[in-house]
Amino acid sequence: MAWLVSDARVLASAEVSPDRASRRRGLLKRDSLDGAFVIDRCRWIHTIGMRFPIDAAYLDSDDVVIKTIQMNRYRLGIPVWRARSVIEAEAGAFARWGLRVGDKVELRDDESGETATG
Repeated sequence: MAWLVSDARVLASAEVSPDRASRRRGLLKRDSLDGAFVIDRCRWIHTIGMRFPIDAAYLDSDDVVIKTIQMNRYRLGIPVWRARSVIEAEAGAFARWGLRVGDKVELRDDESGETATG
């Protein structure tokens, strides 16, 4: 398990997609999500087949949020060409966490406290 951290505060626990199969599966067949799902090397997402709406944050190569959107179920997103990764969470989570465009987000490993890599 990892943690999303921004400005020295923990936003949420995070599940990182470790491989292509996990990236393809994403949040399909889930009824909810505690925390966040992080997809590295990603520029666009969809919610086709998902059971709940999501918040999505696109991060650039410096892990700065460059775009946030809320997506209803069964939608195709528009590619964000400058994005390097995407953070997904249940709709409304970013408002609760205070996550906004311009925030720098770190992914910290649970055990070492160091920045995790995807």
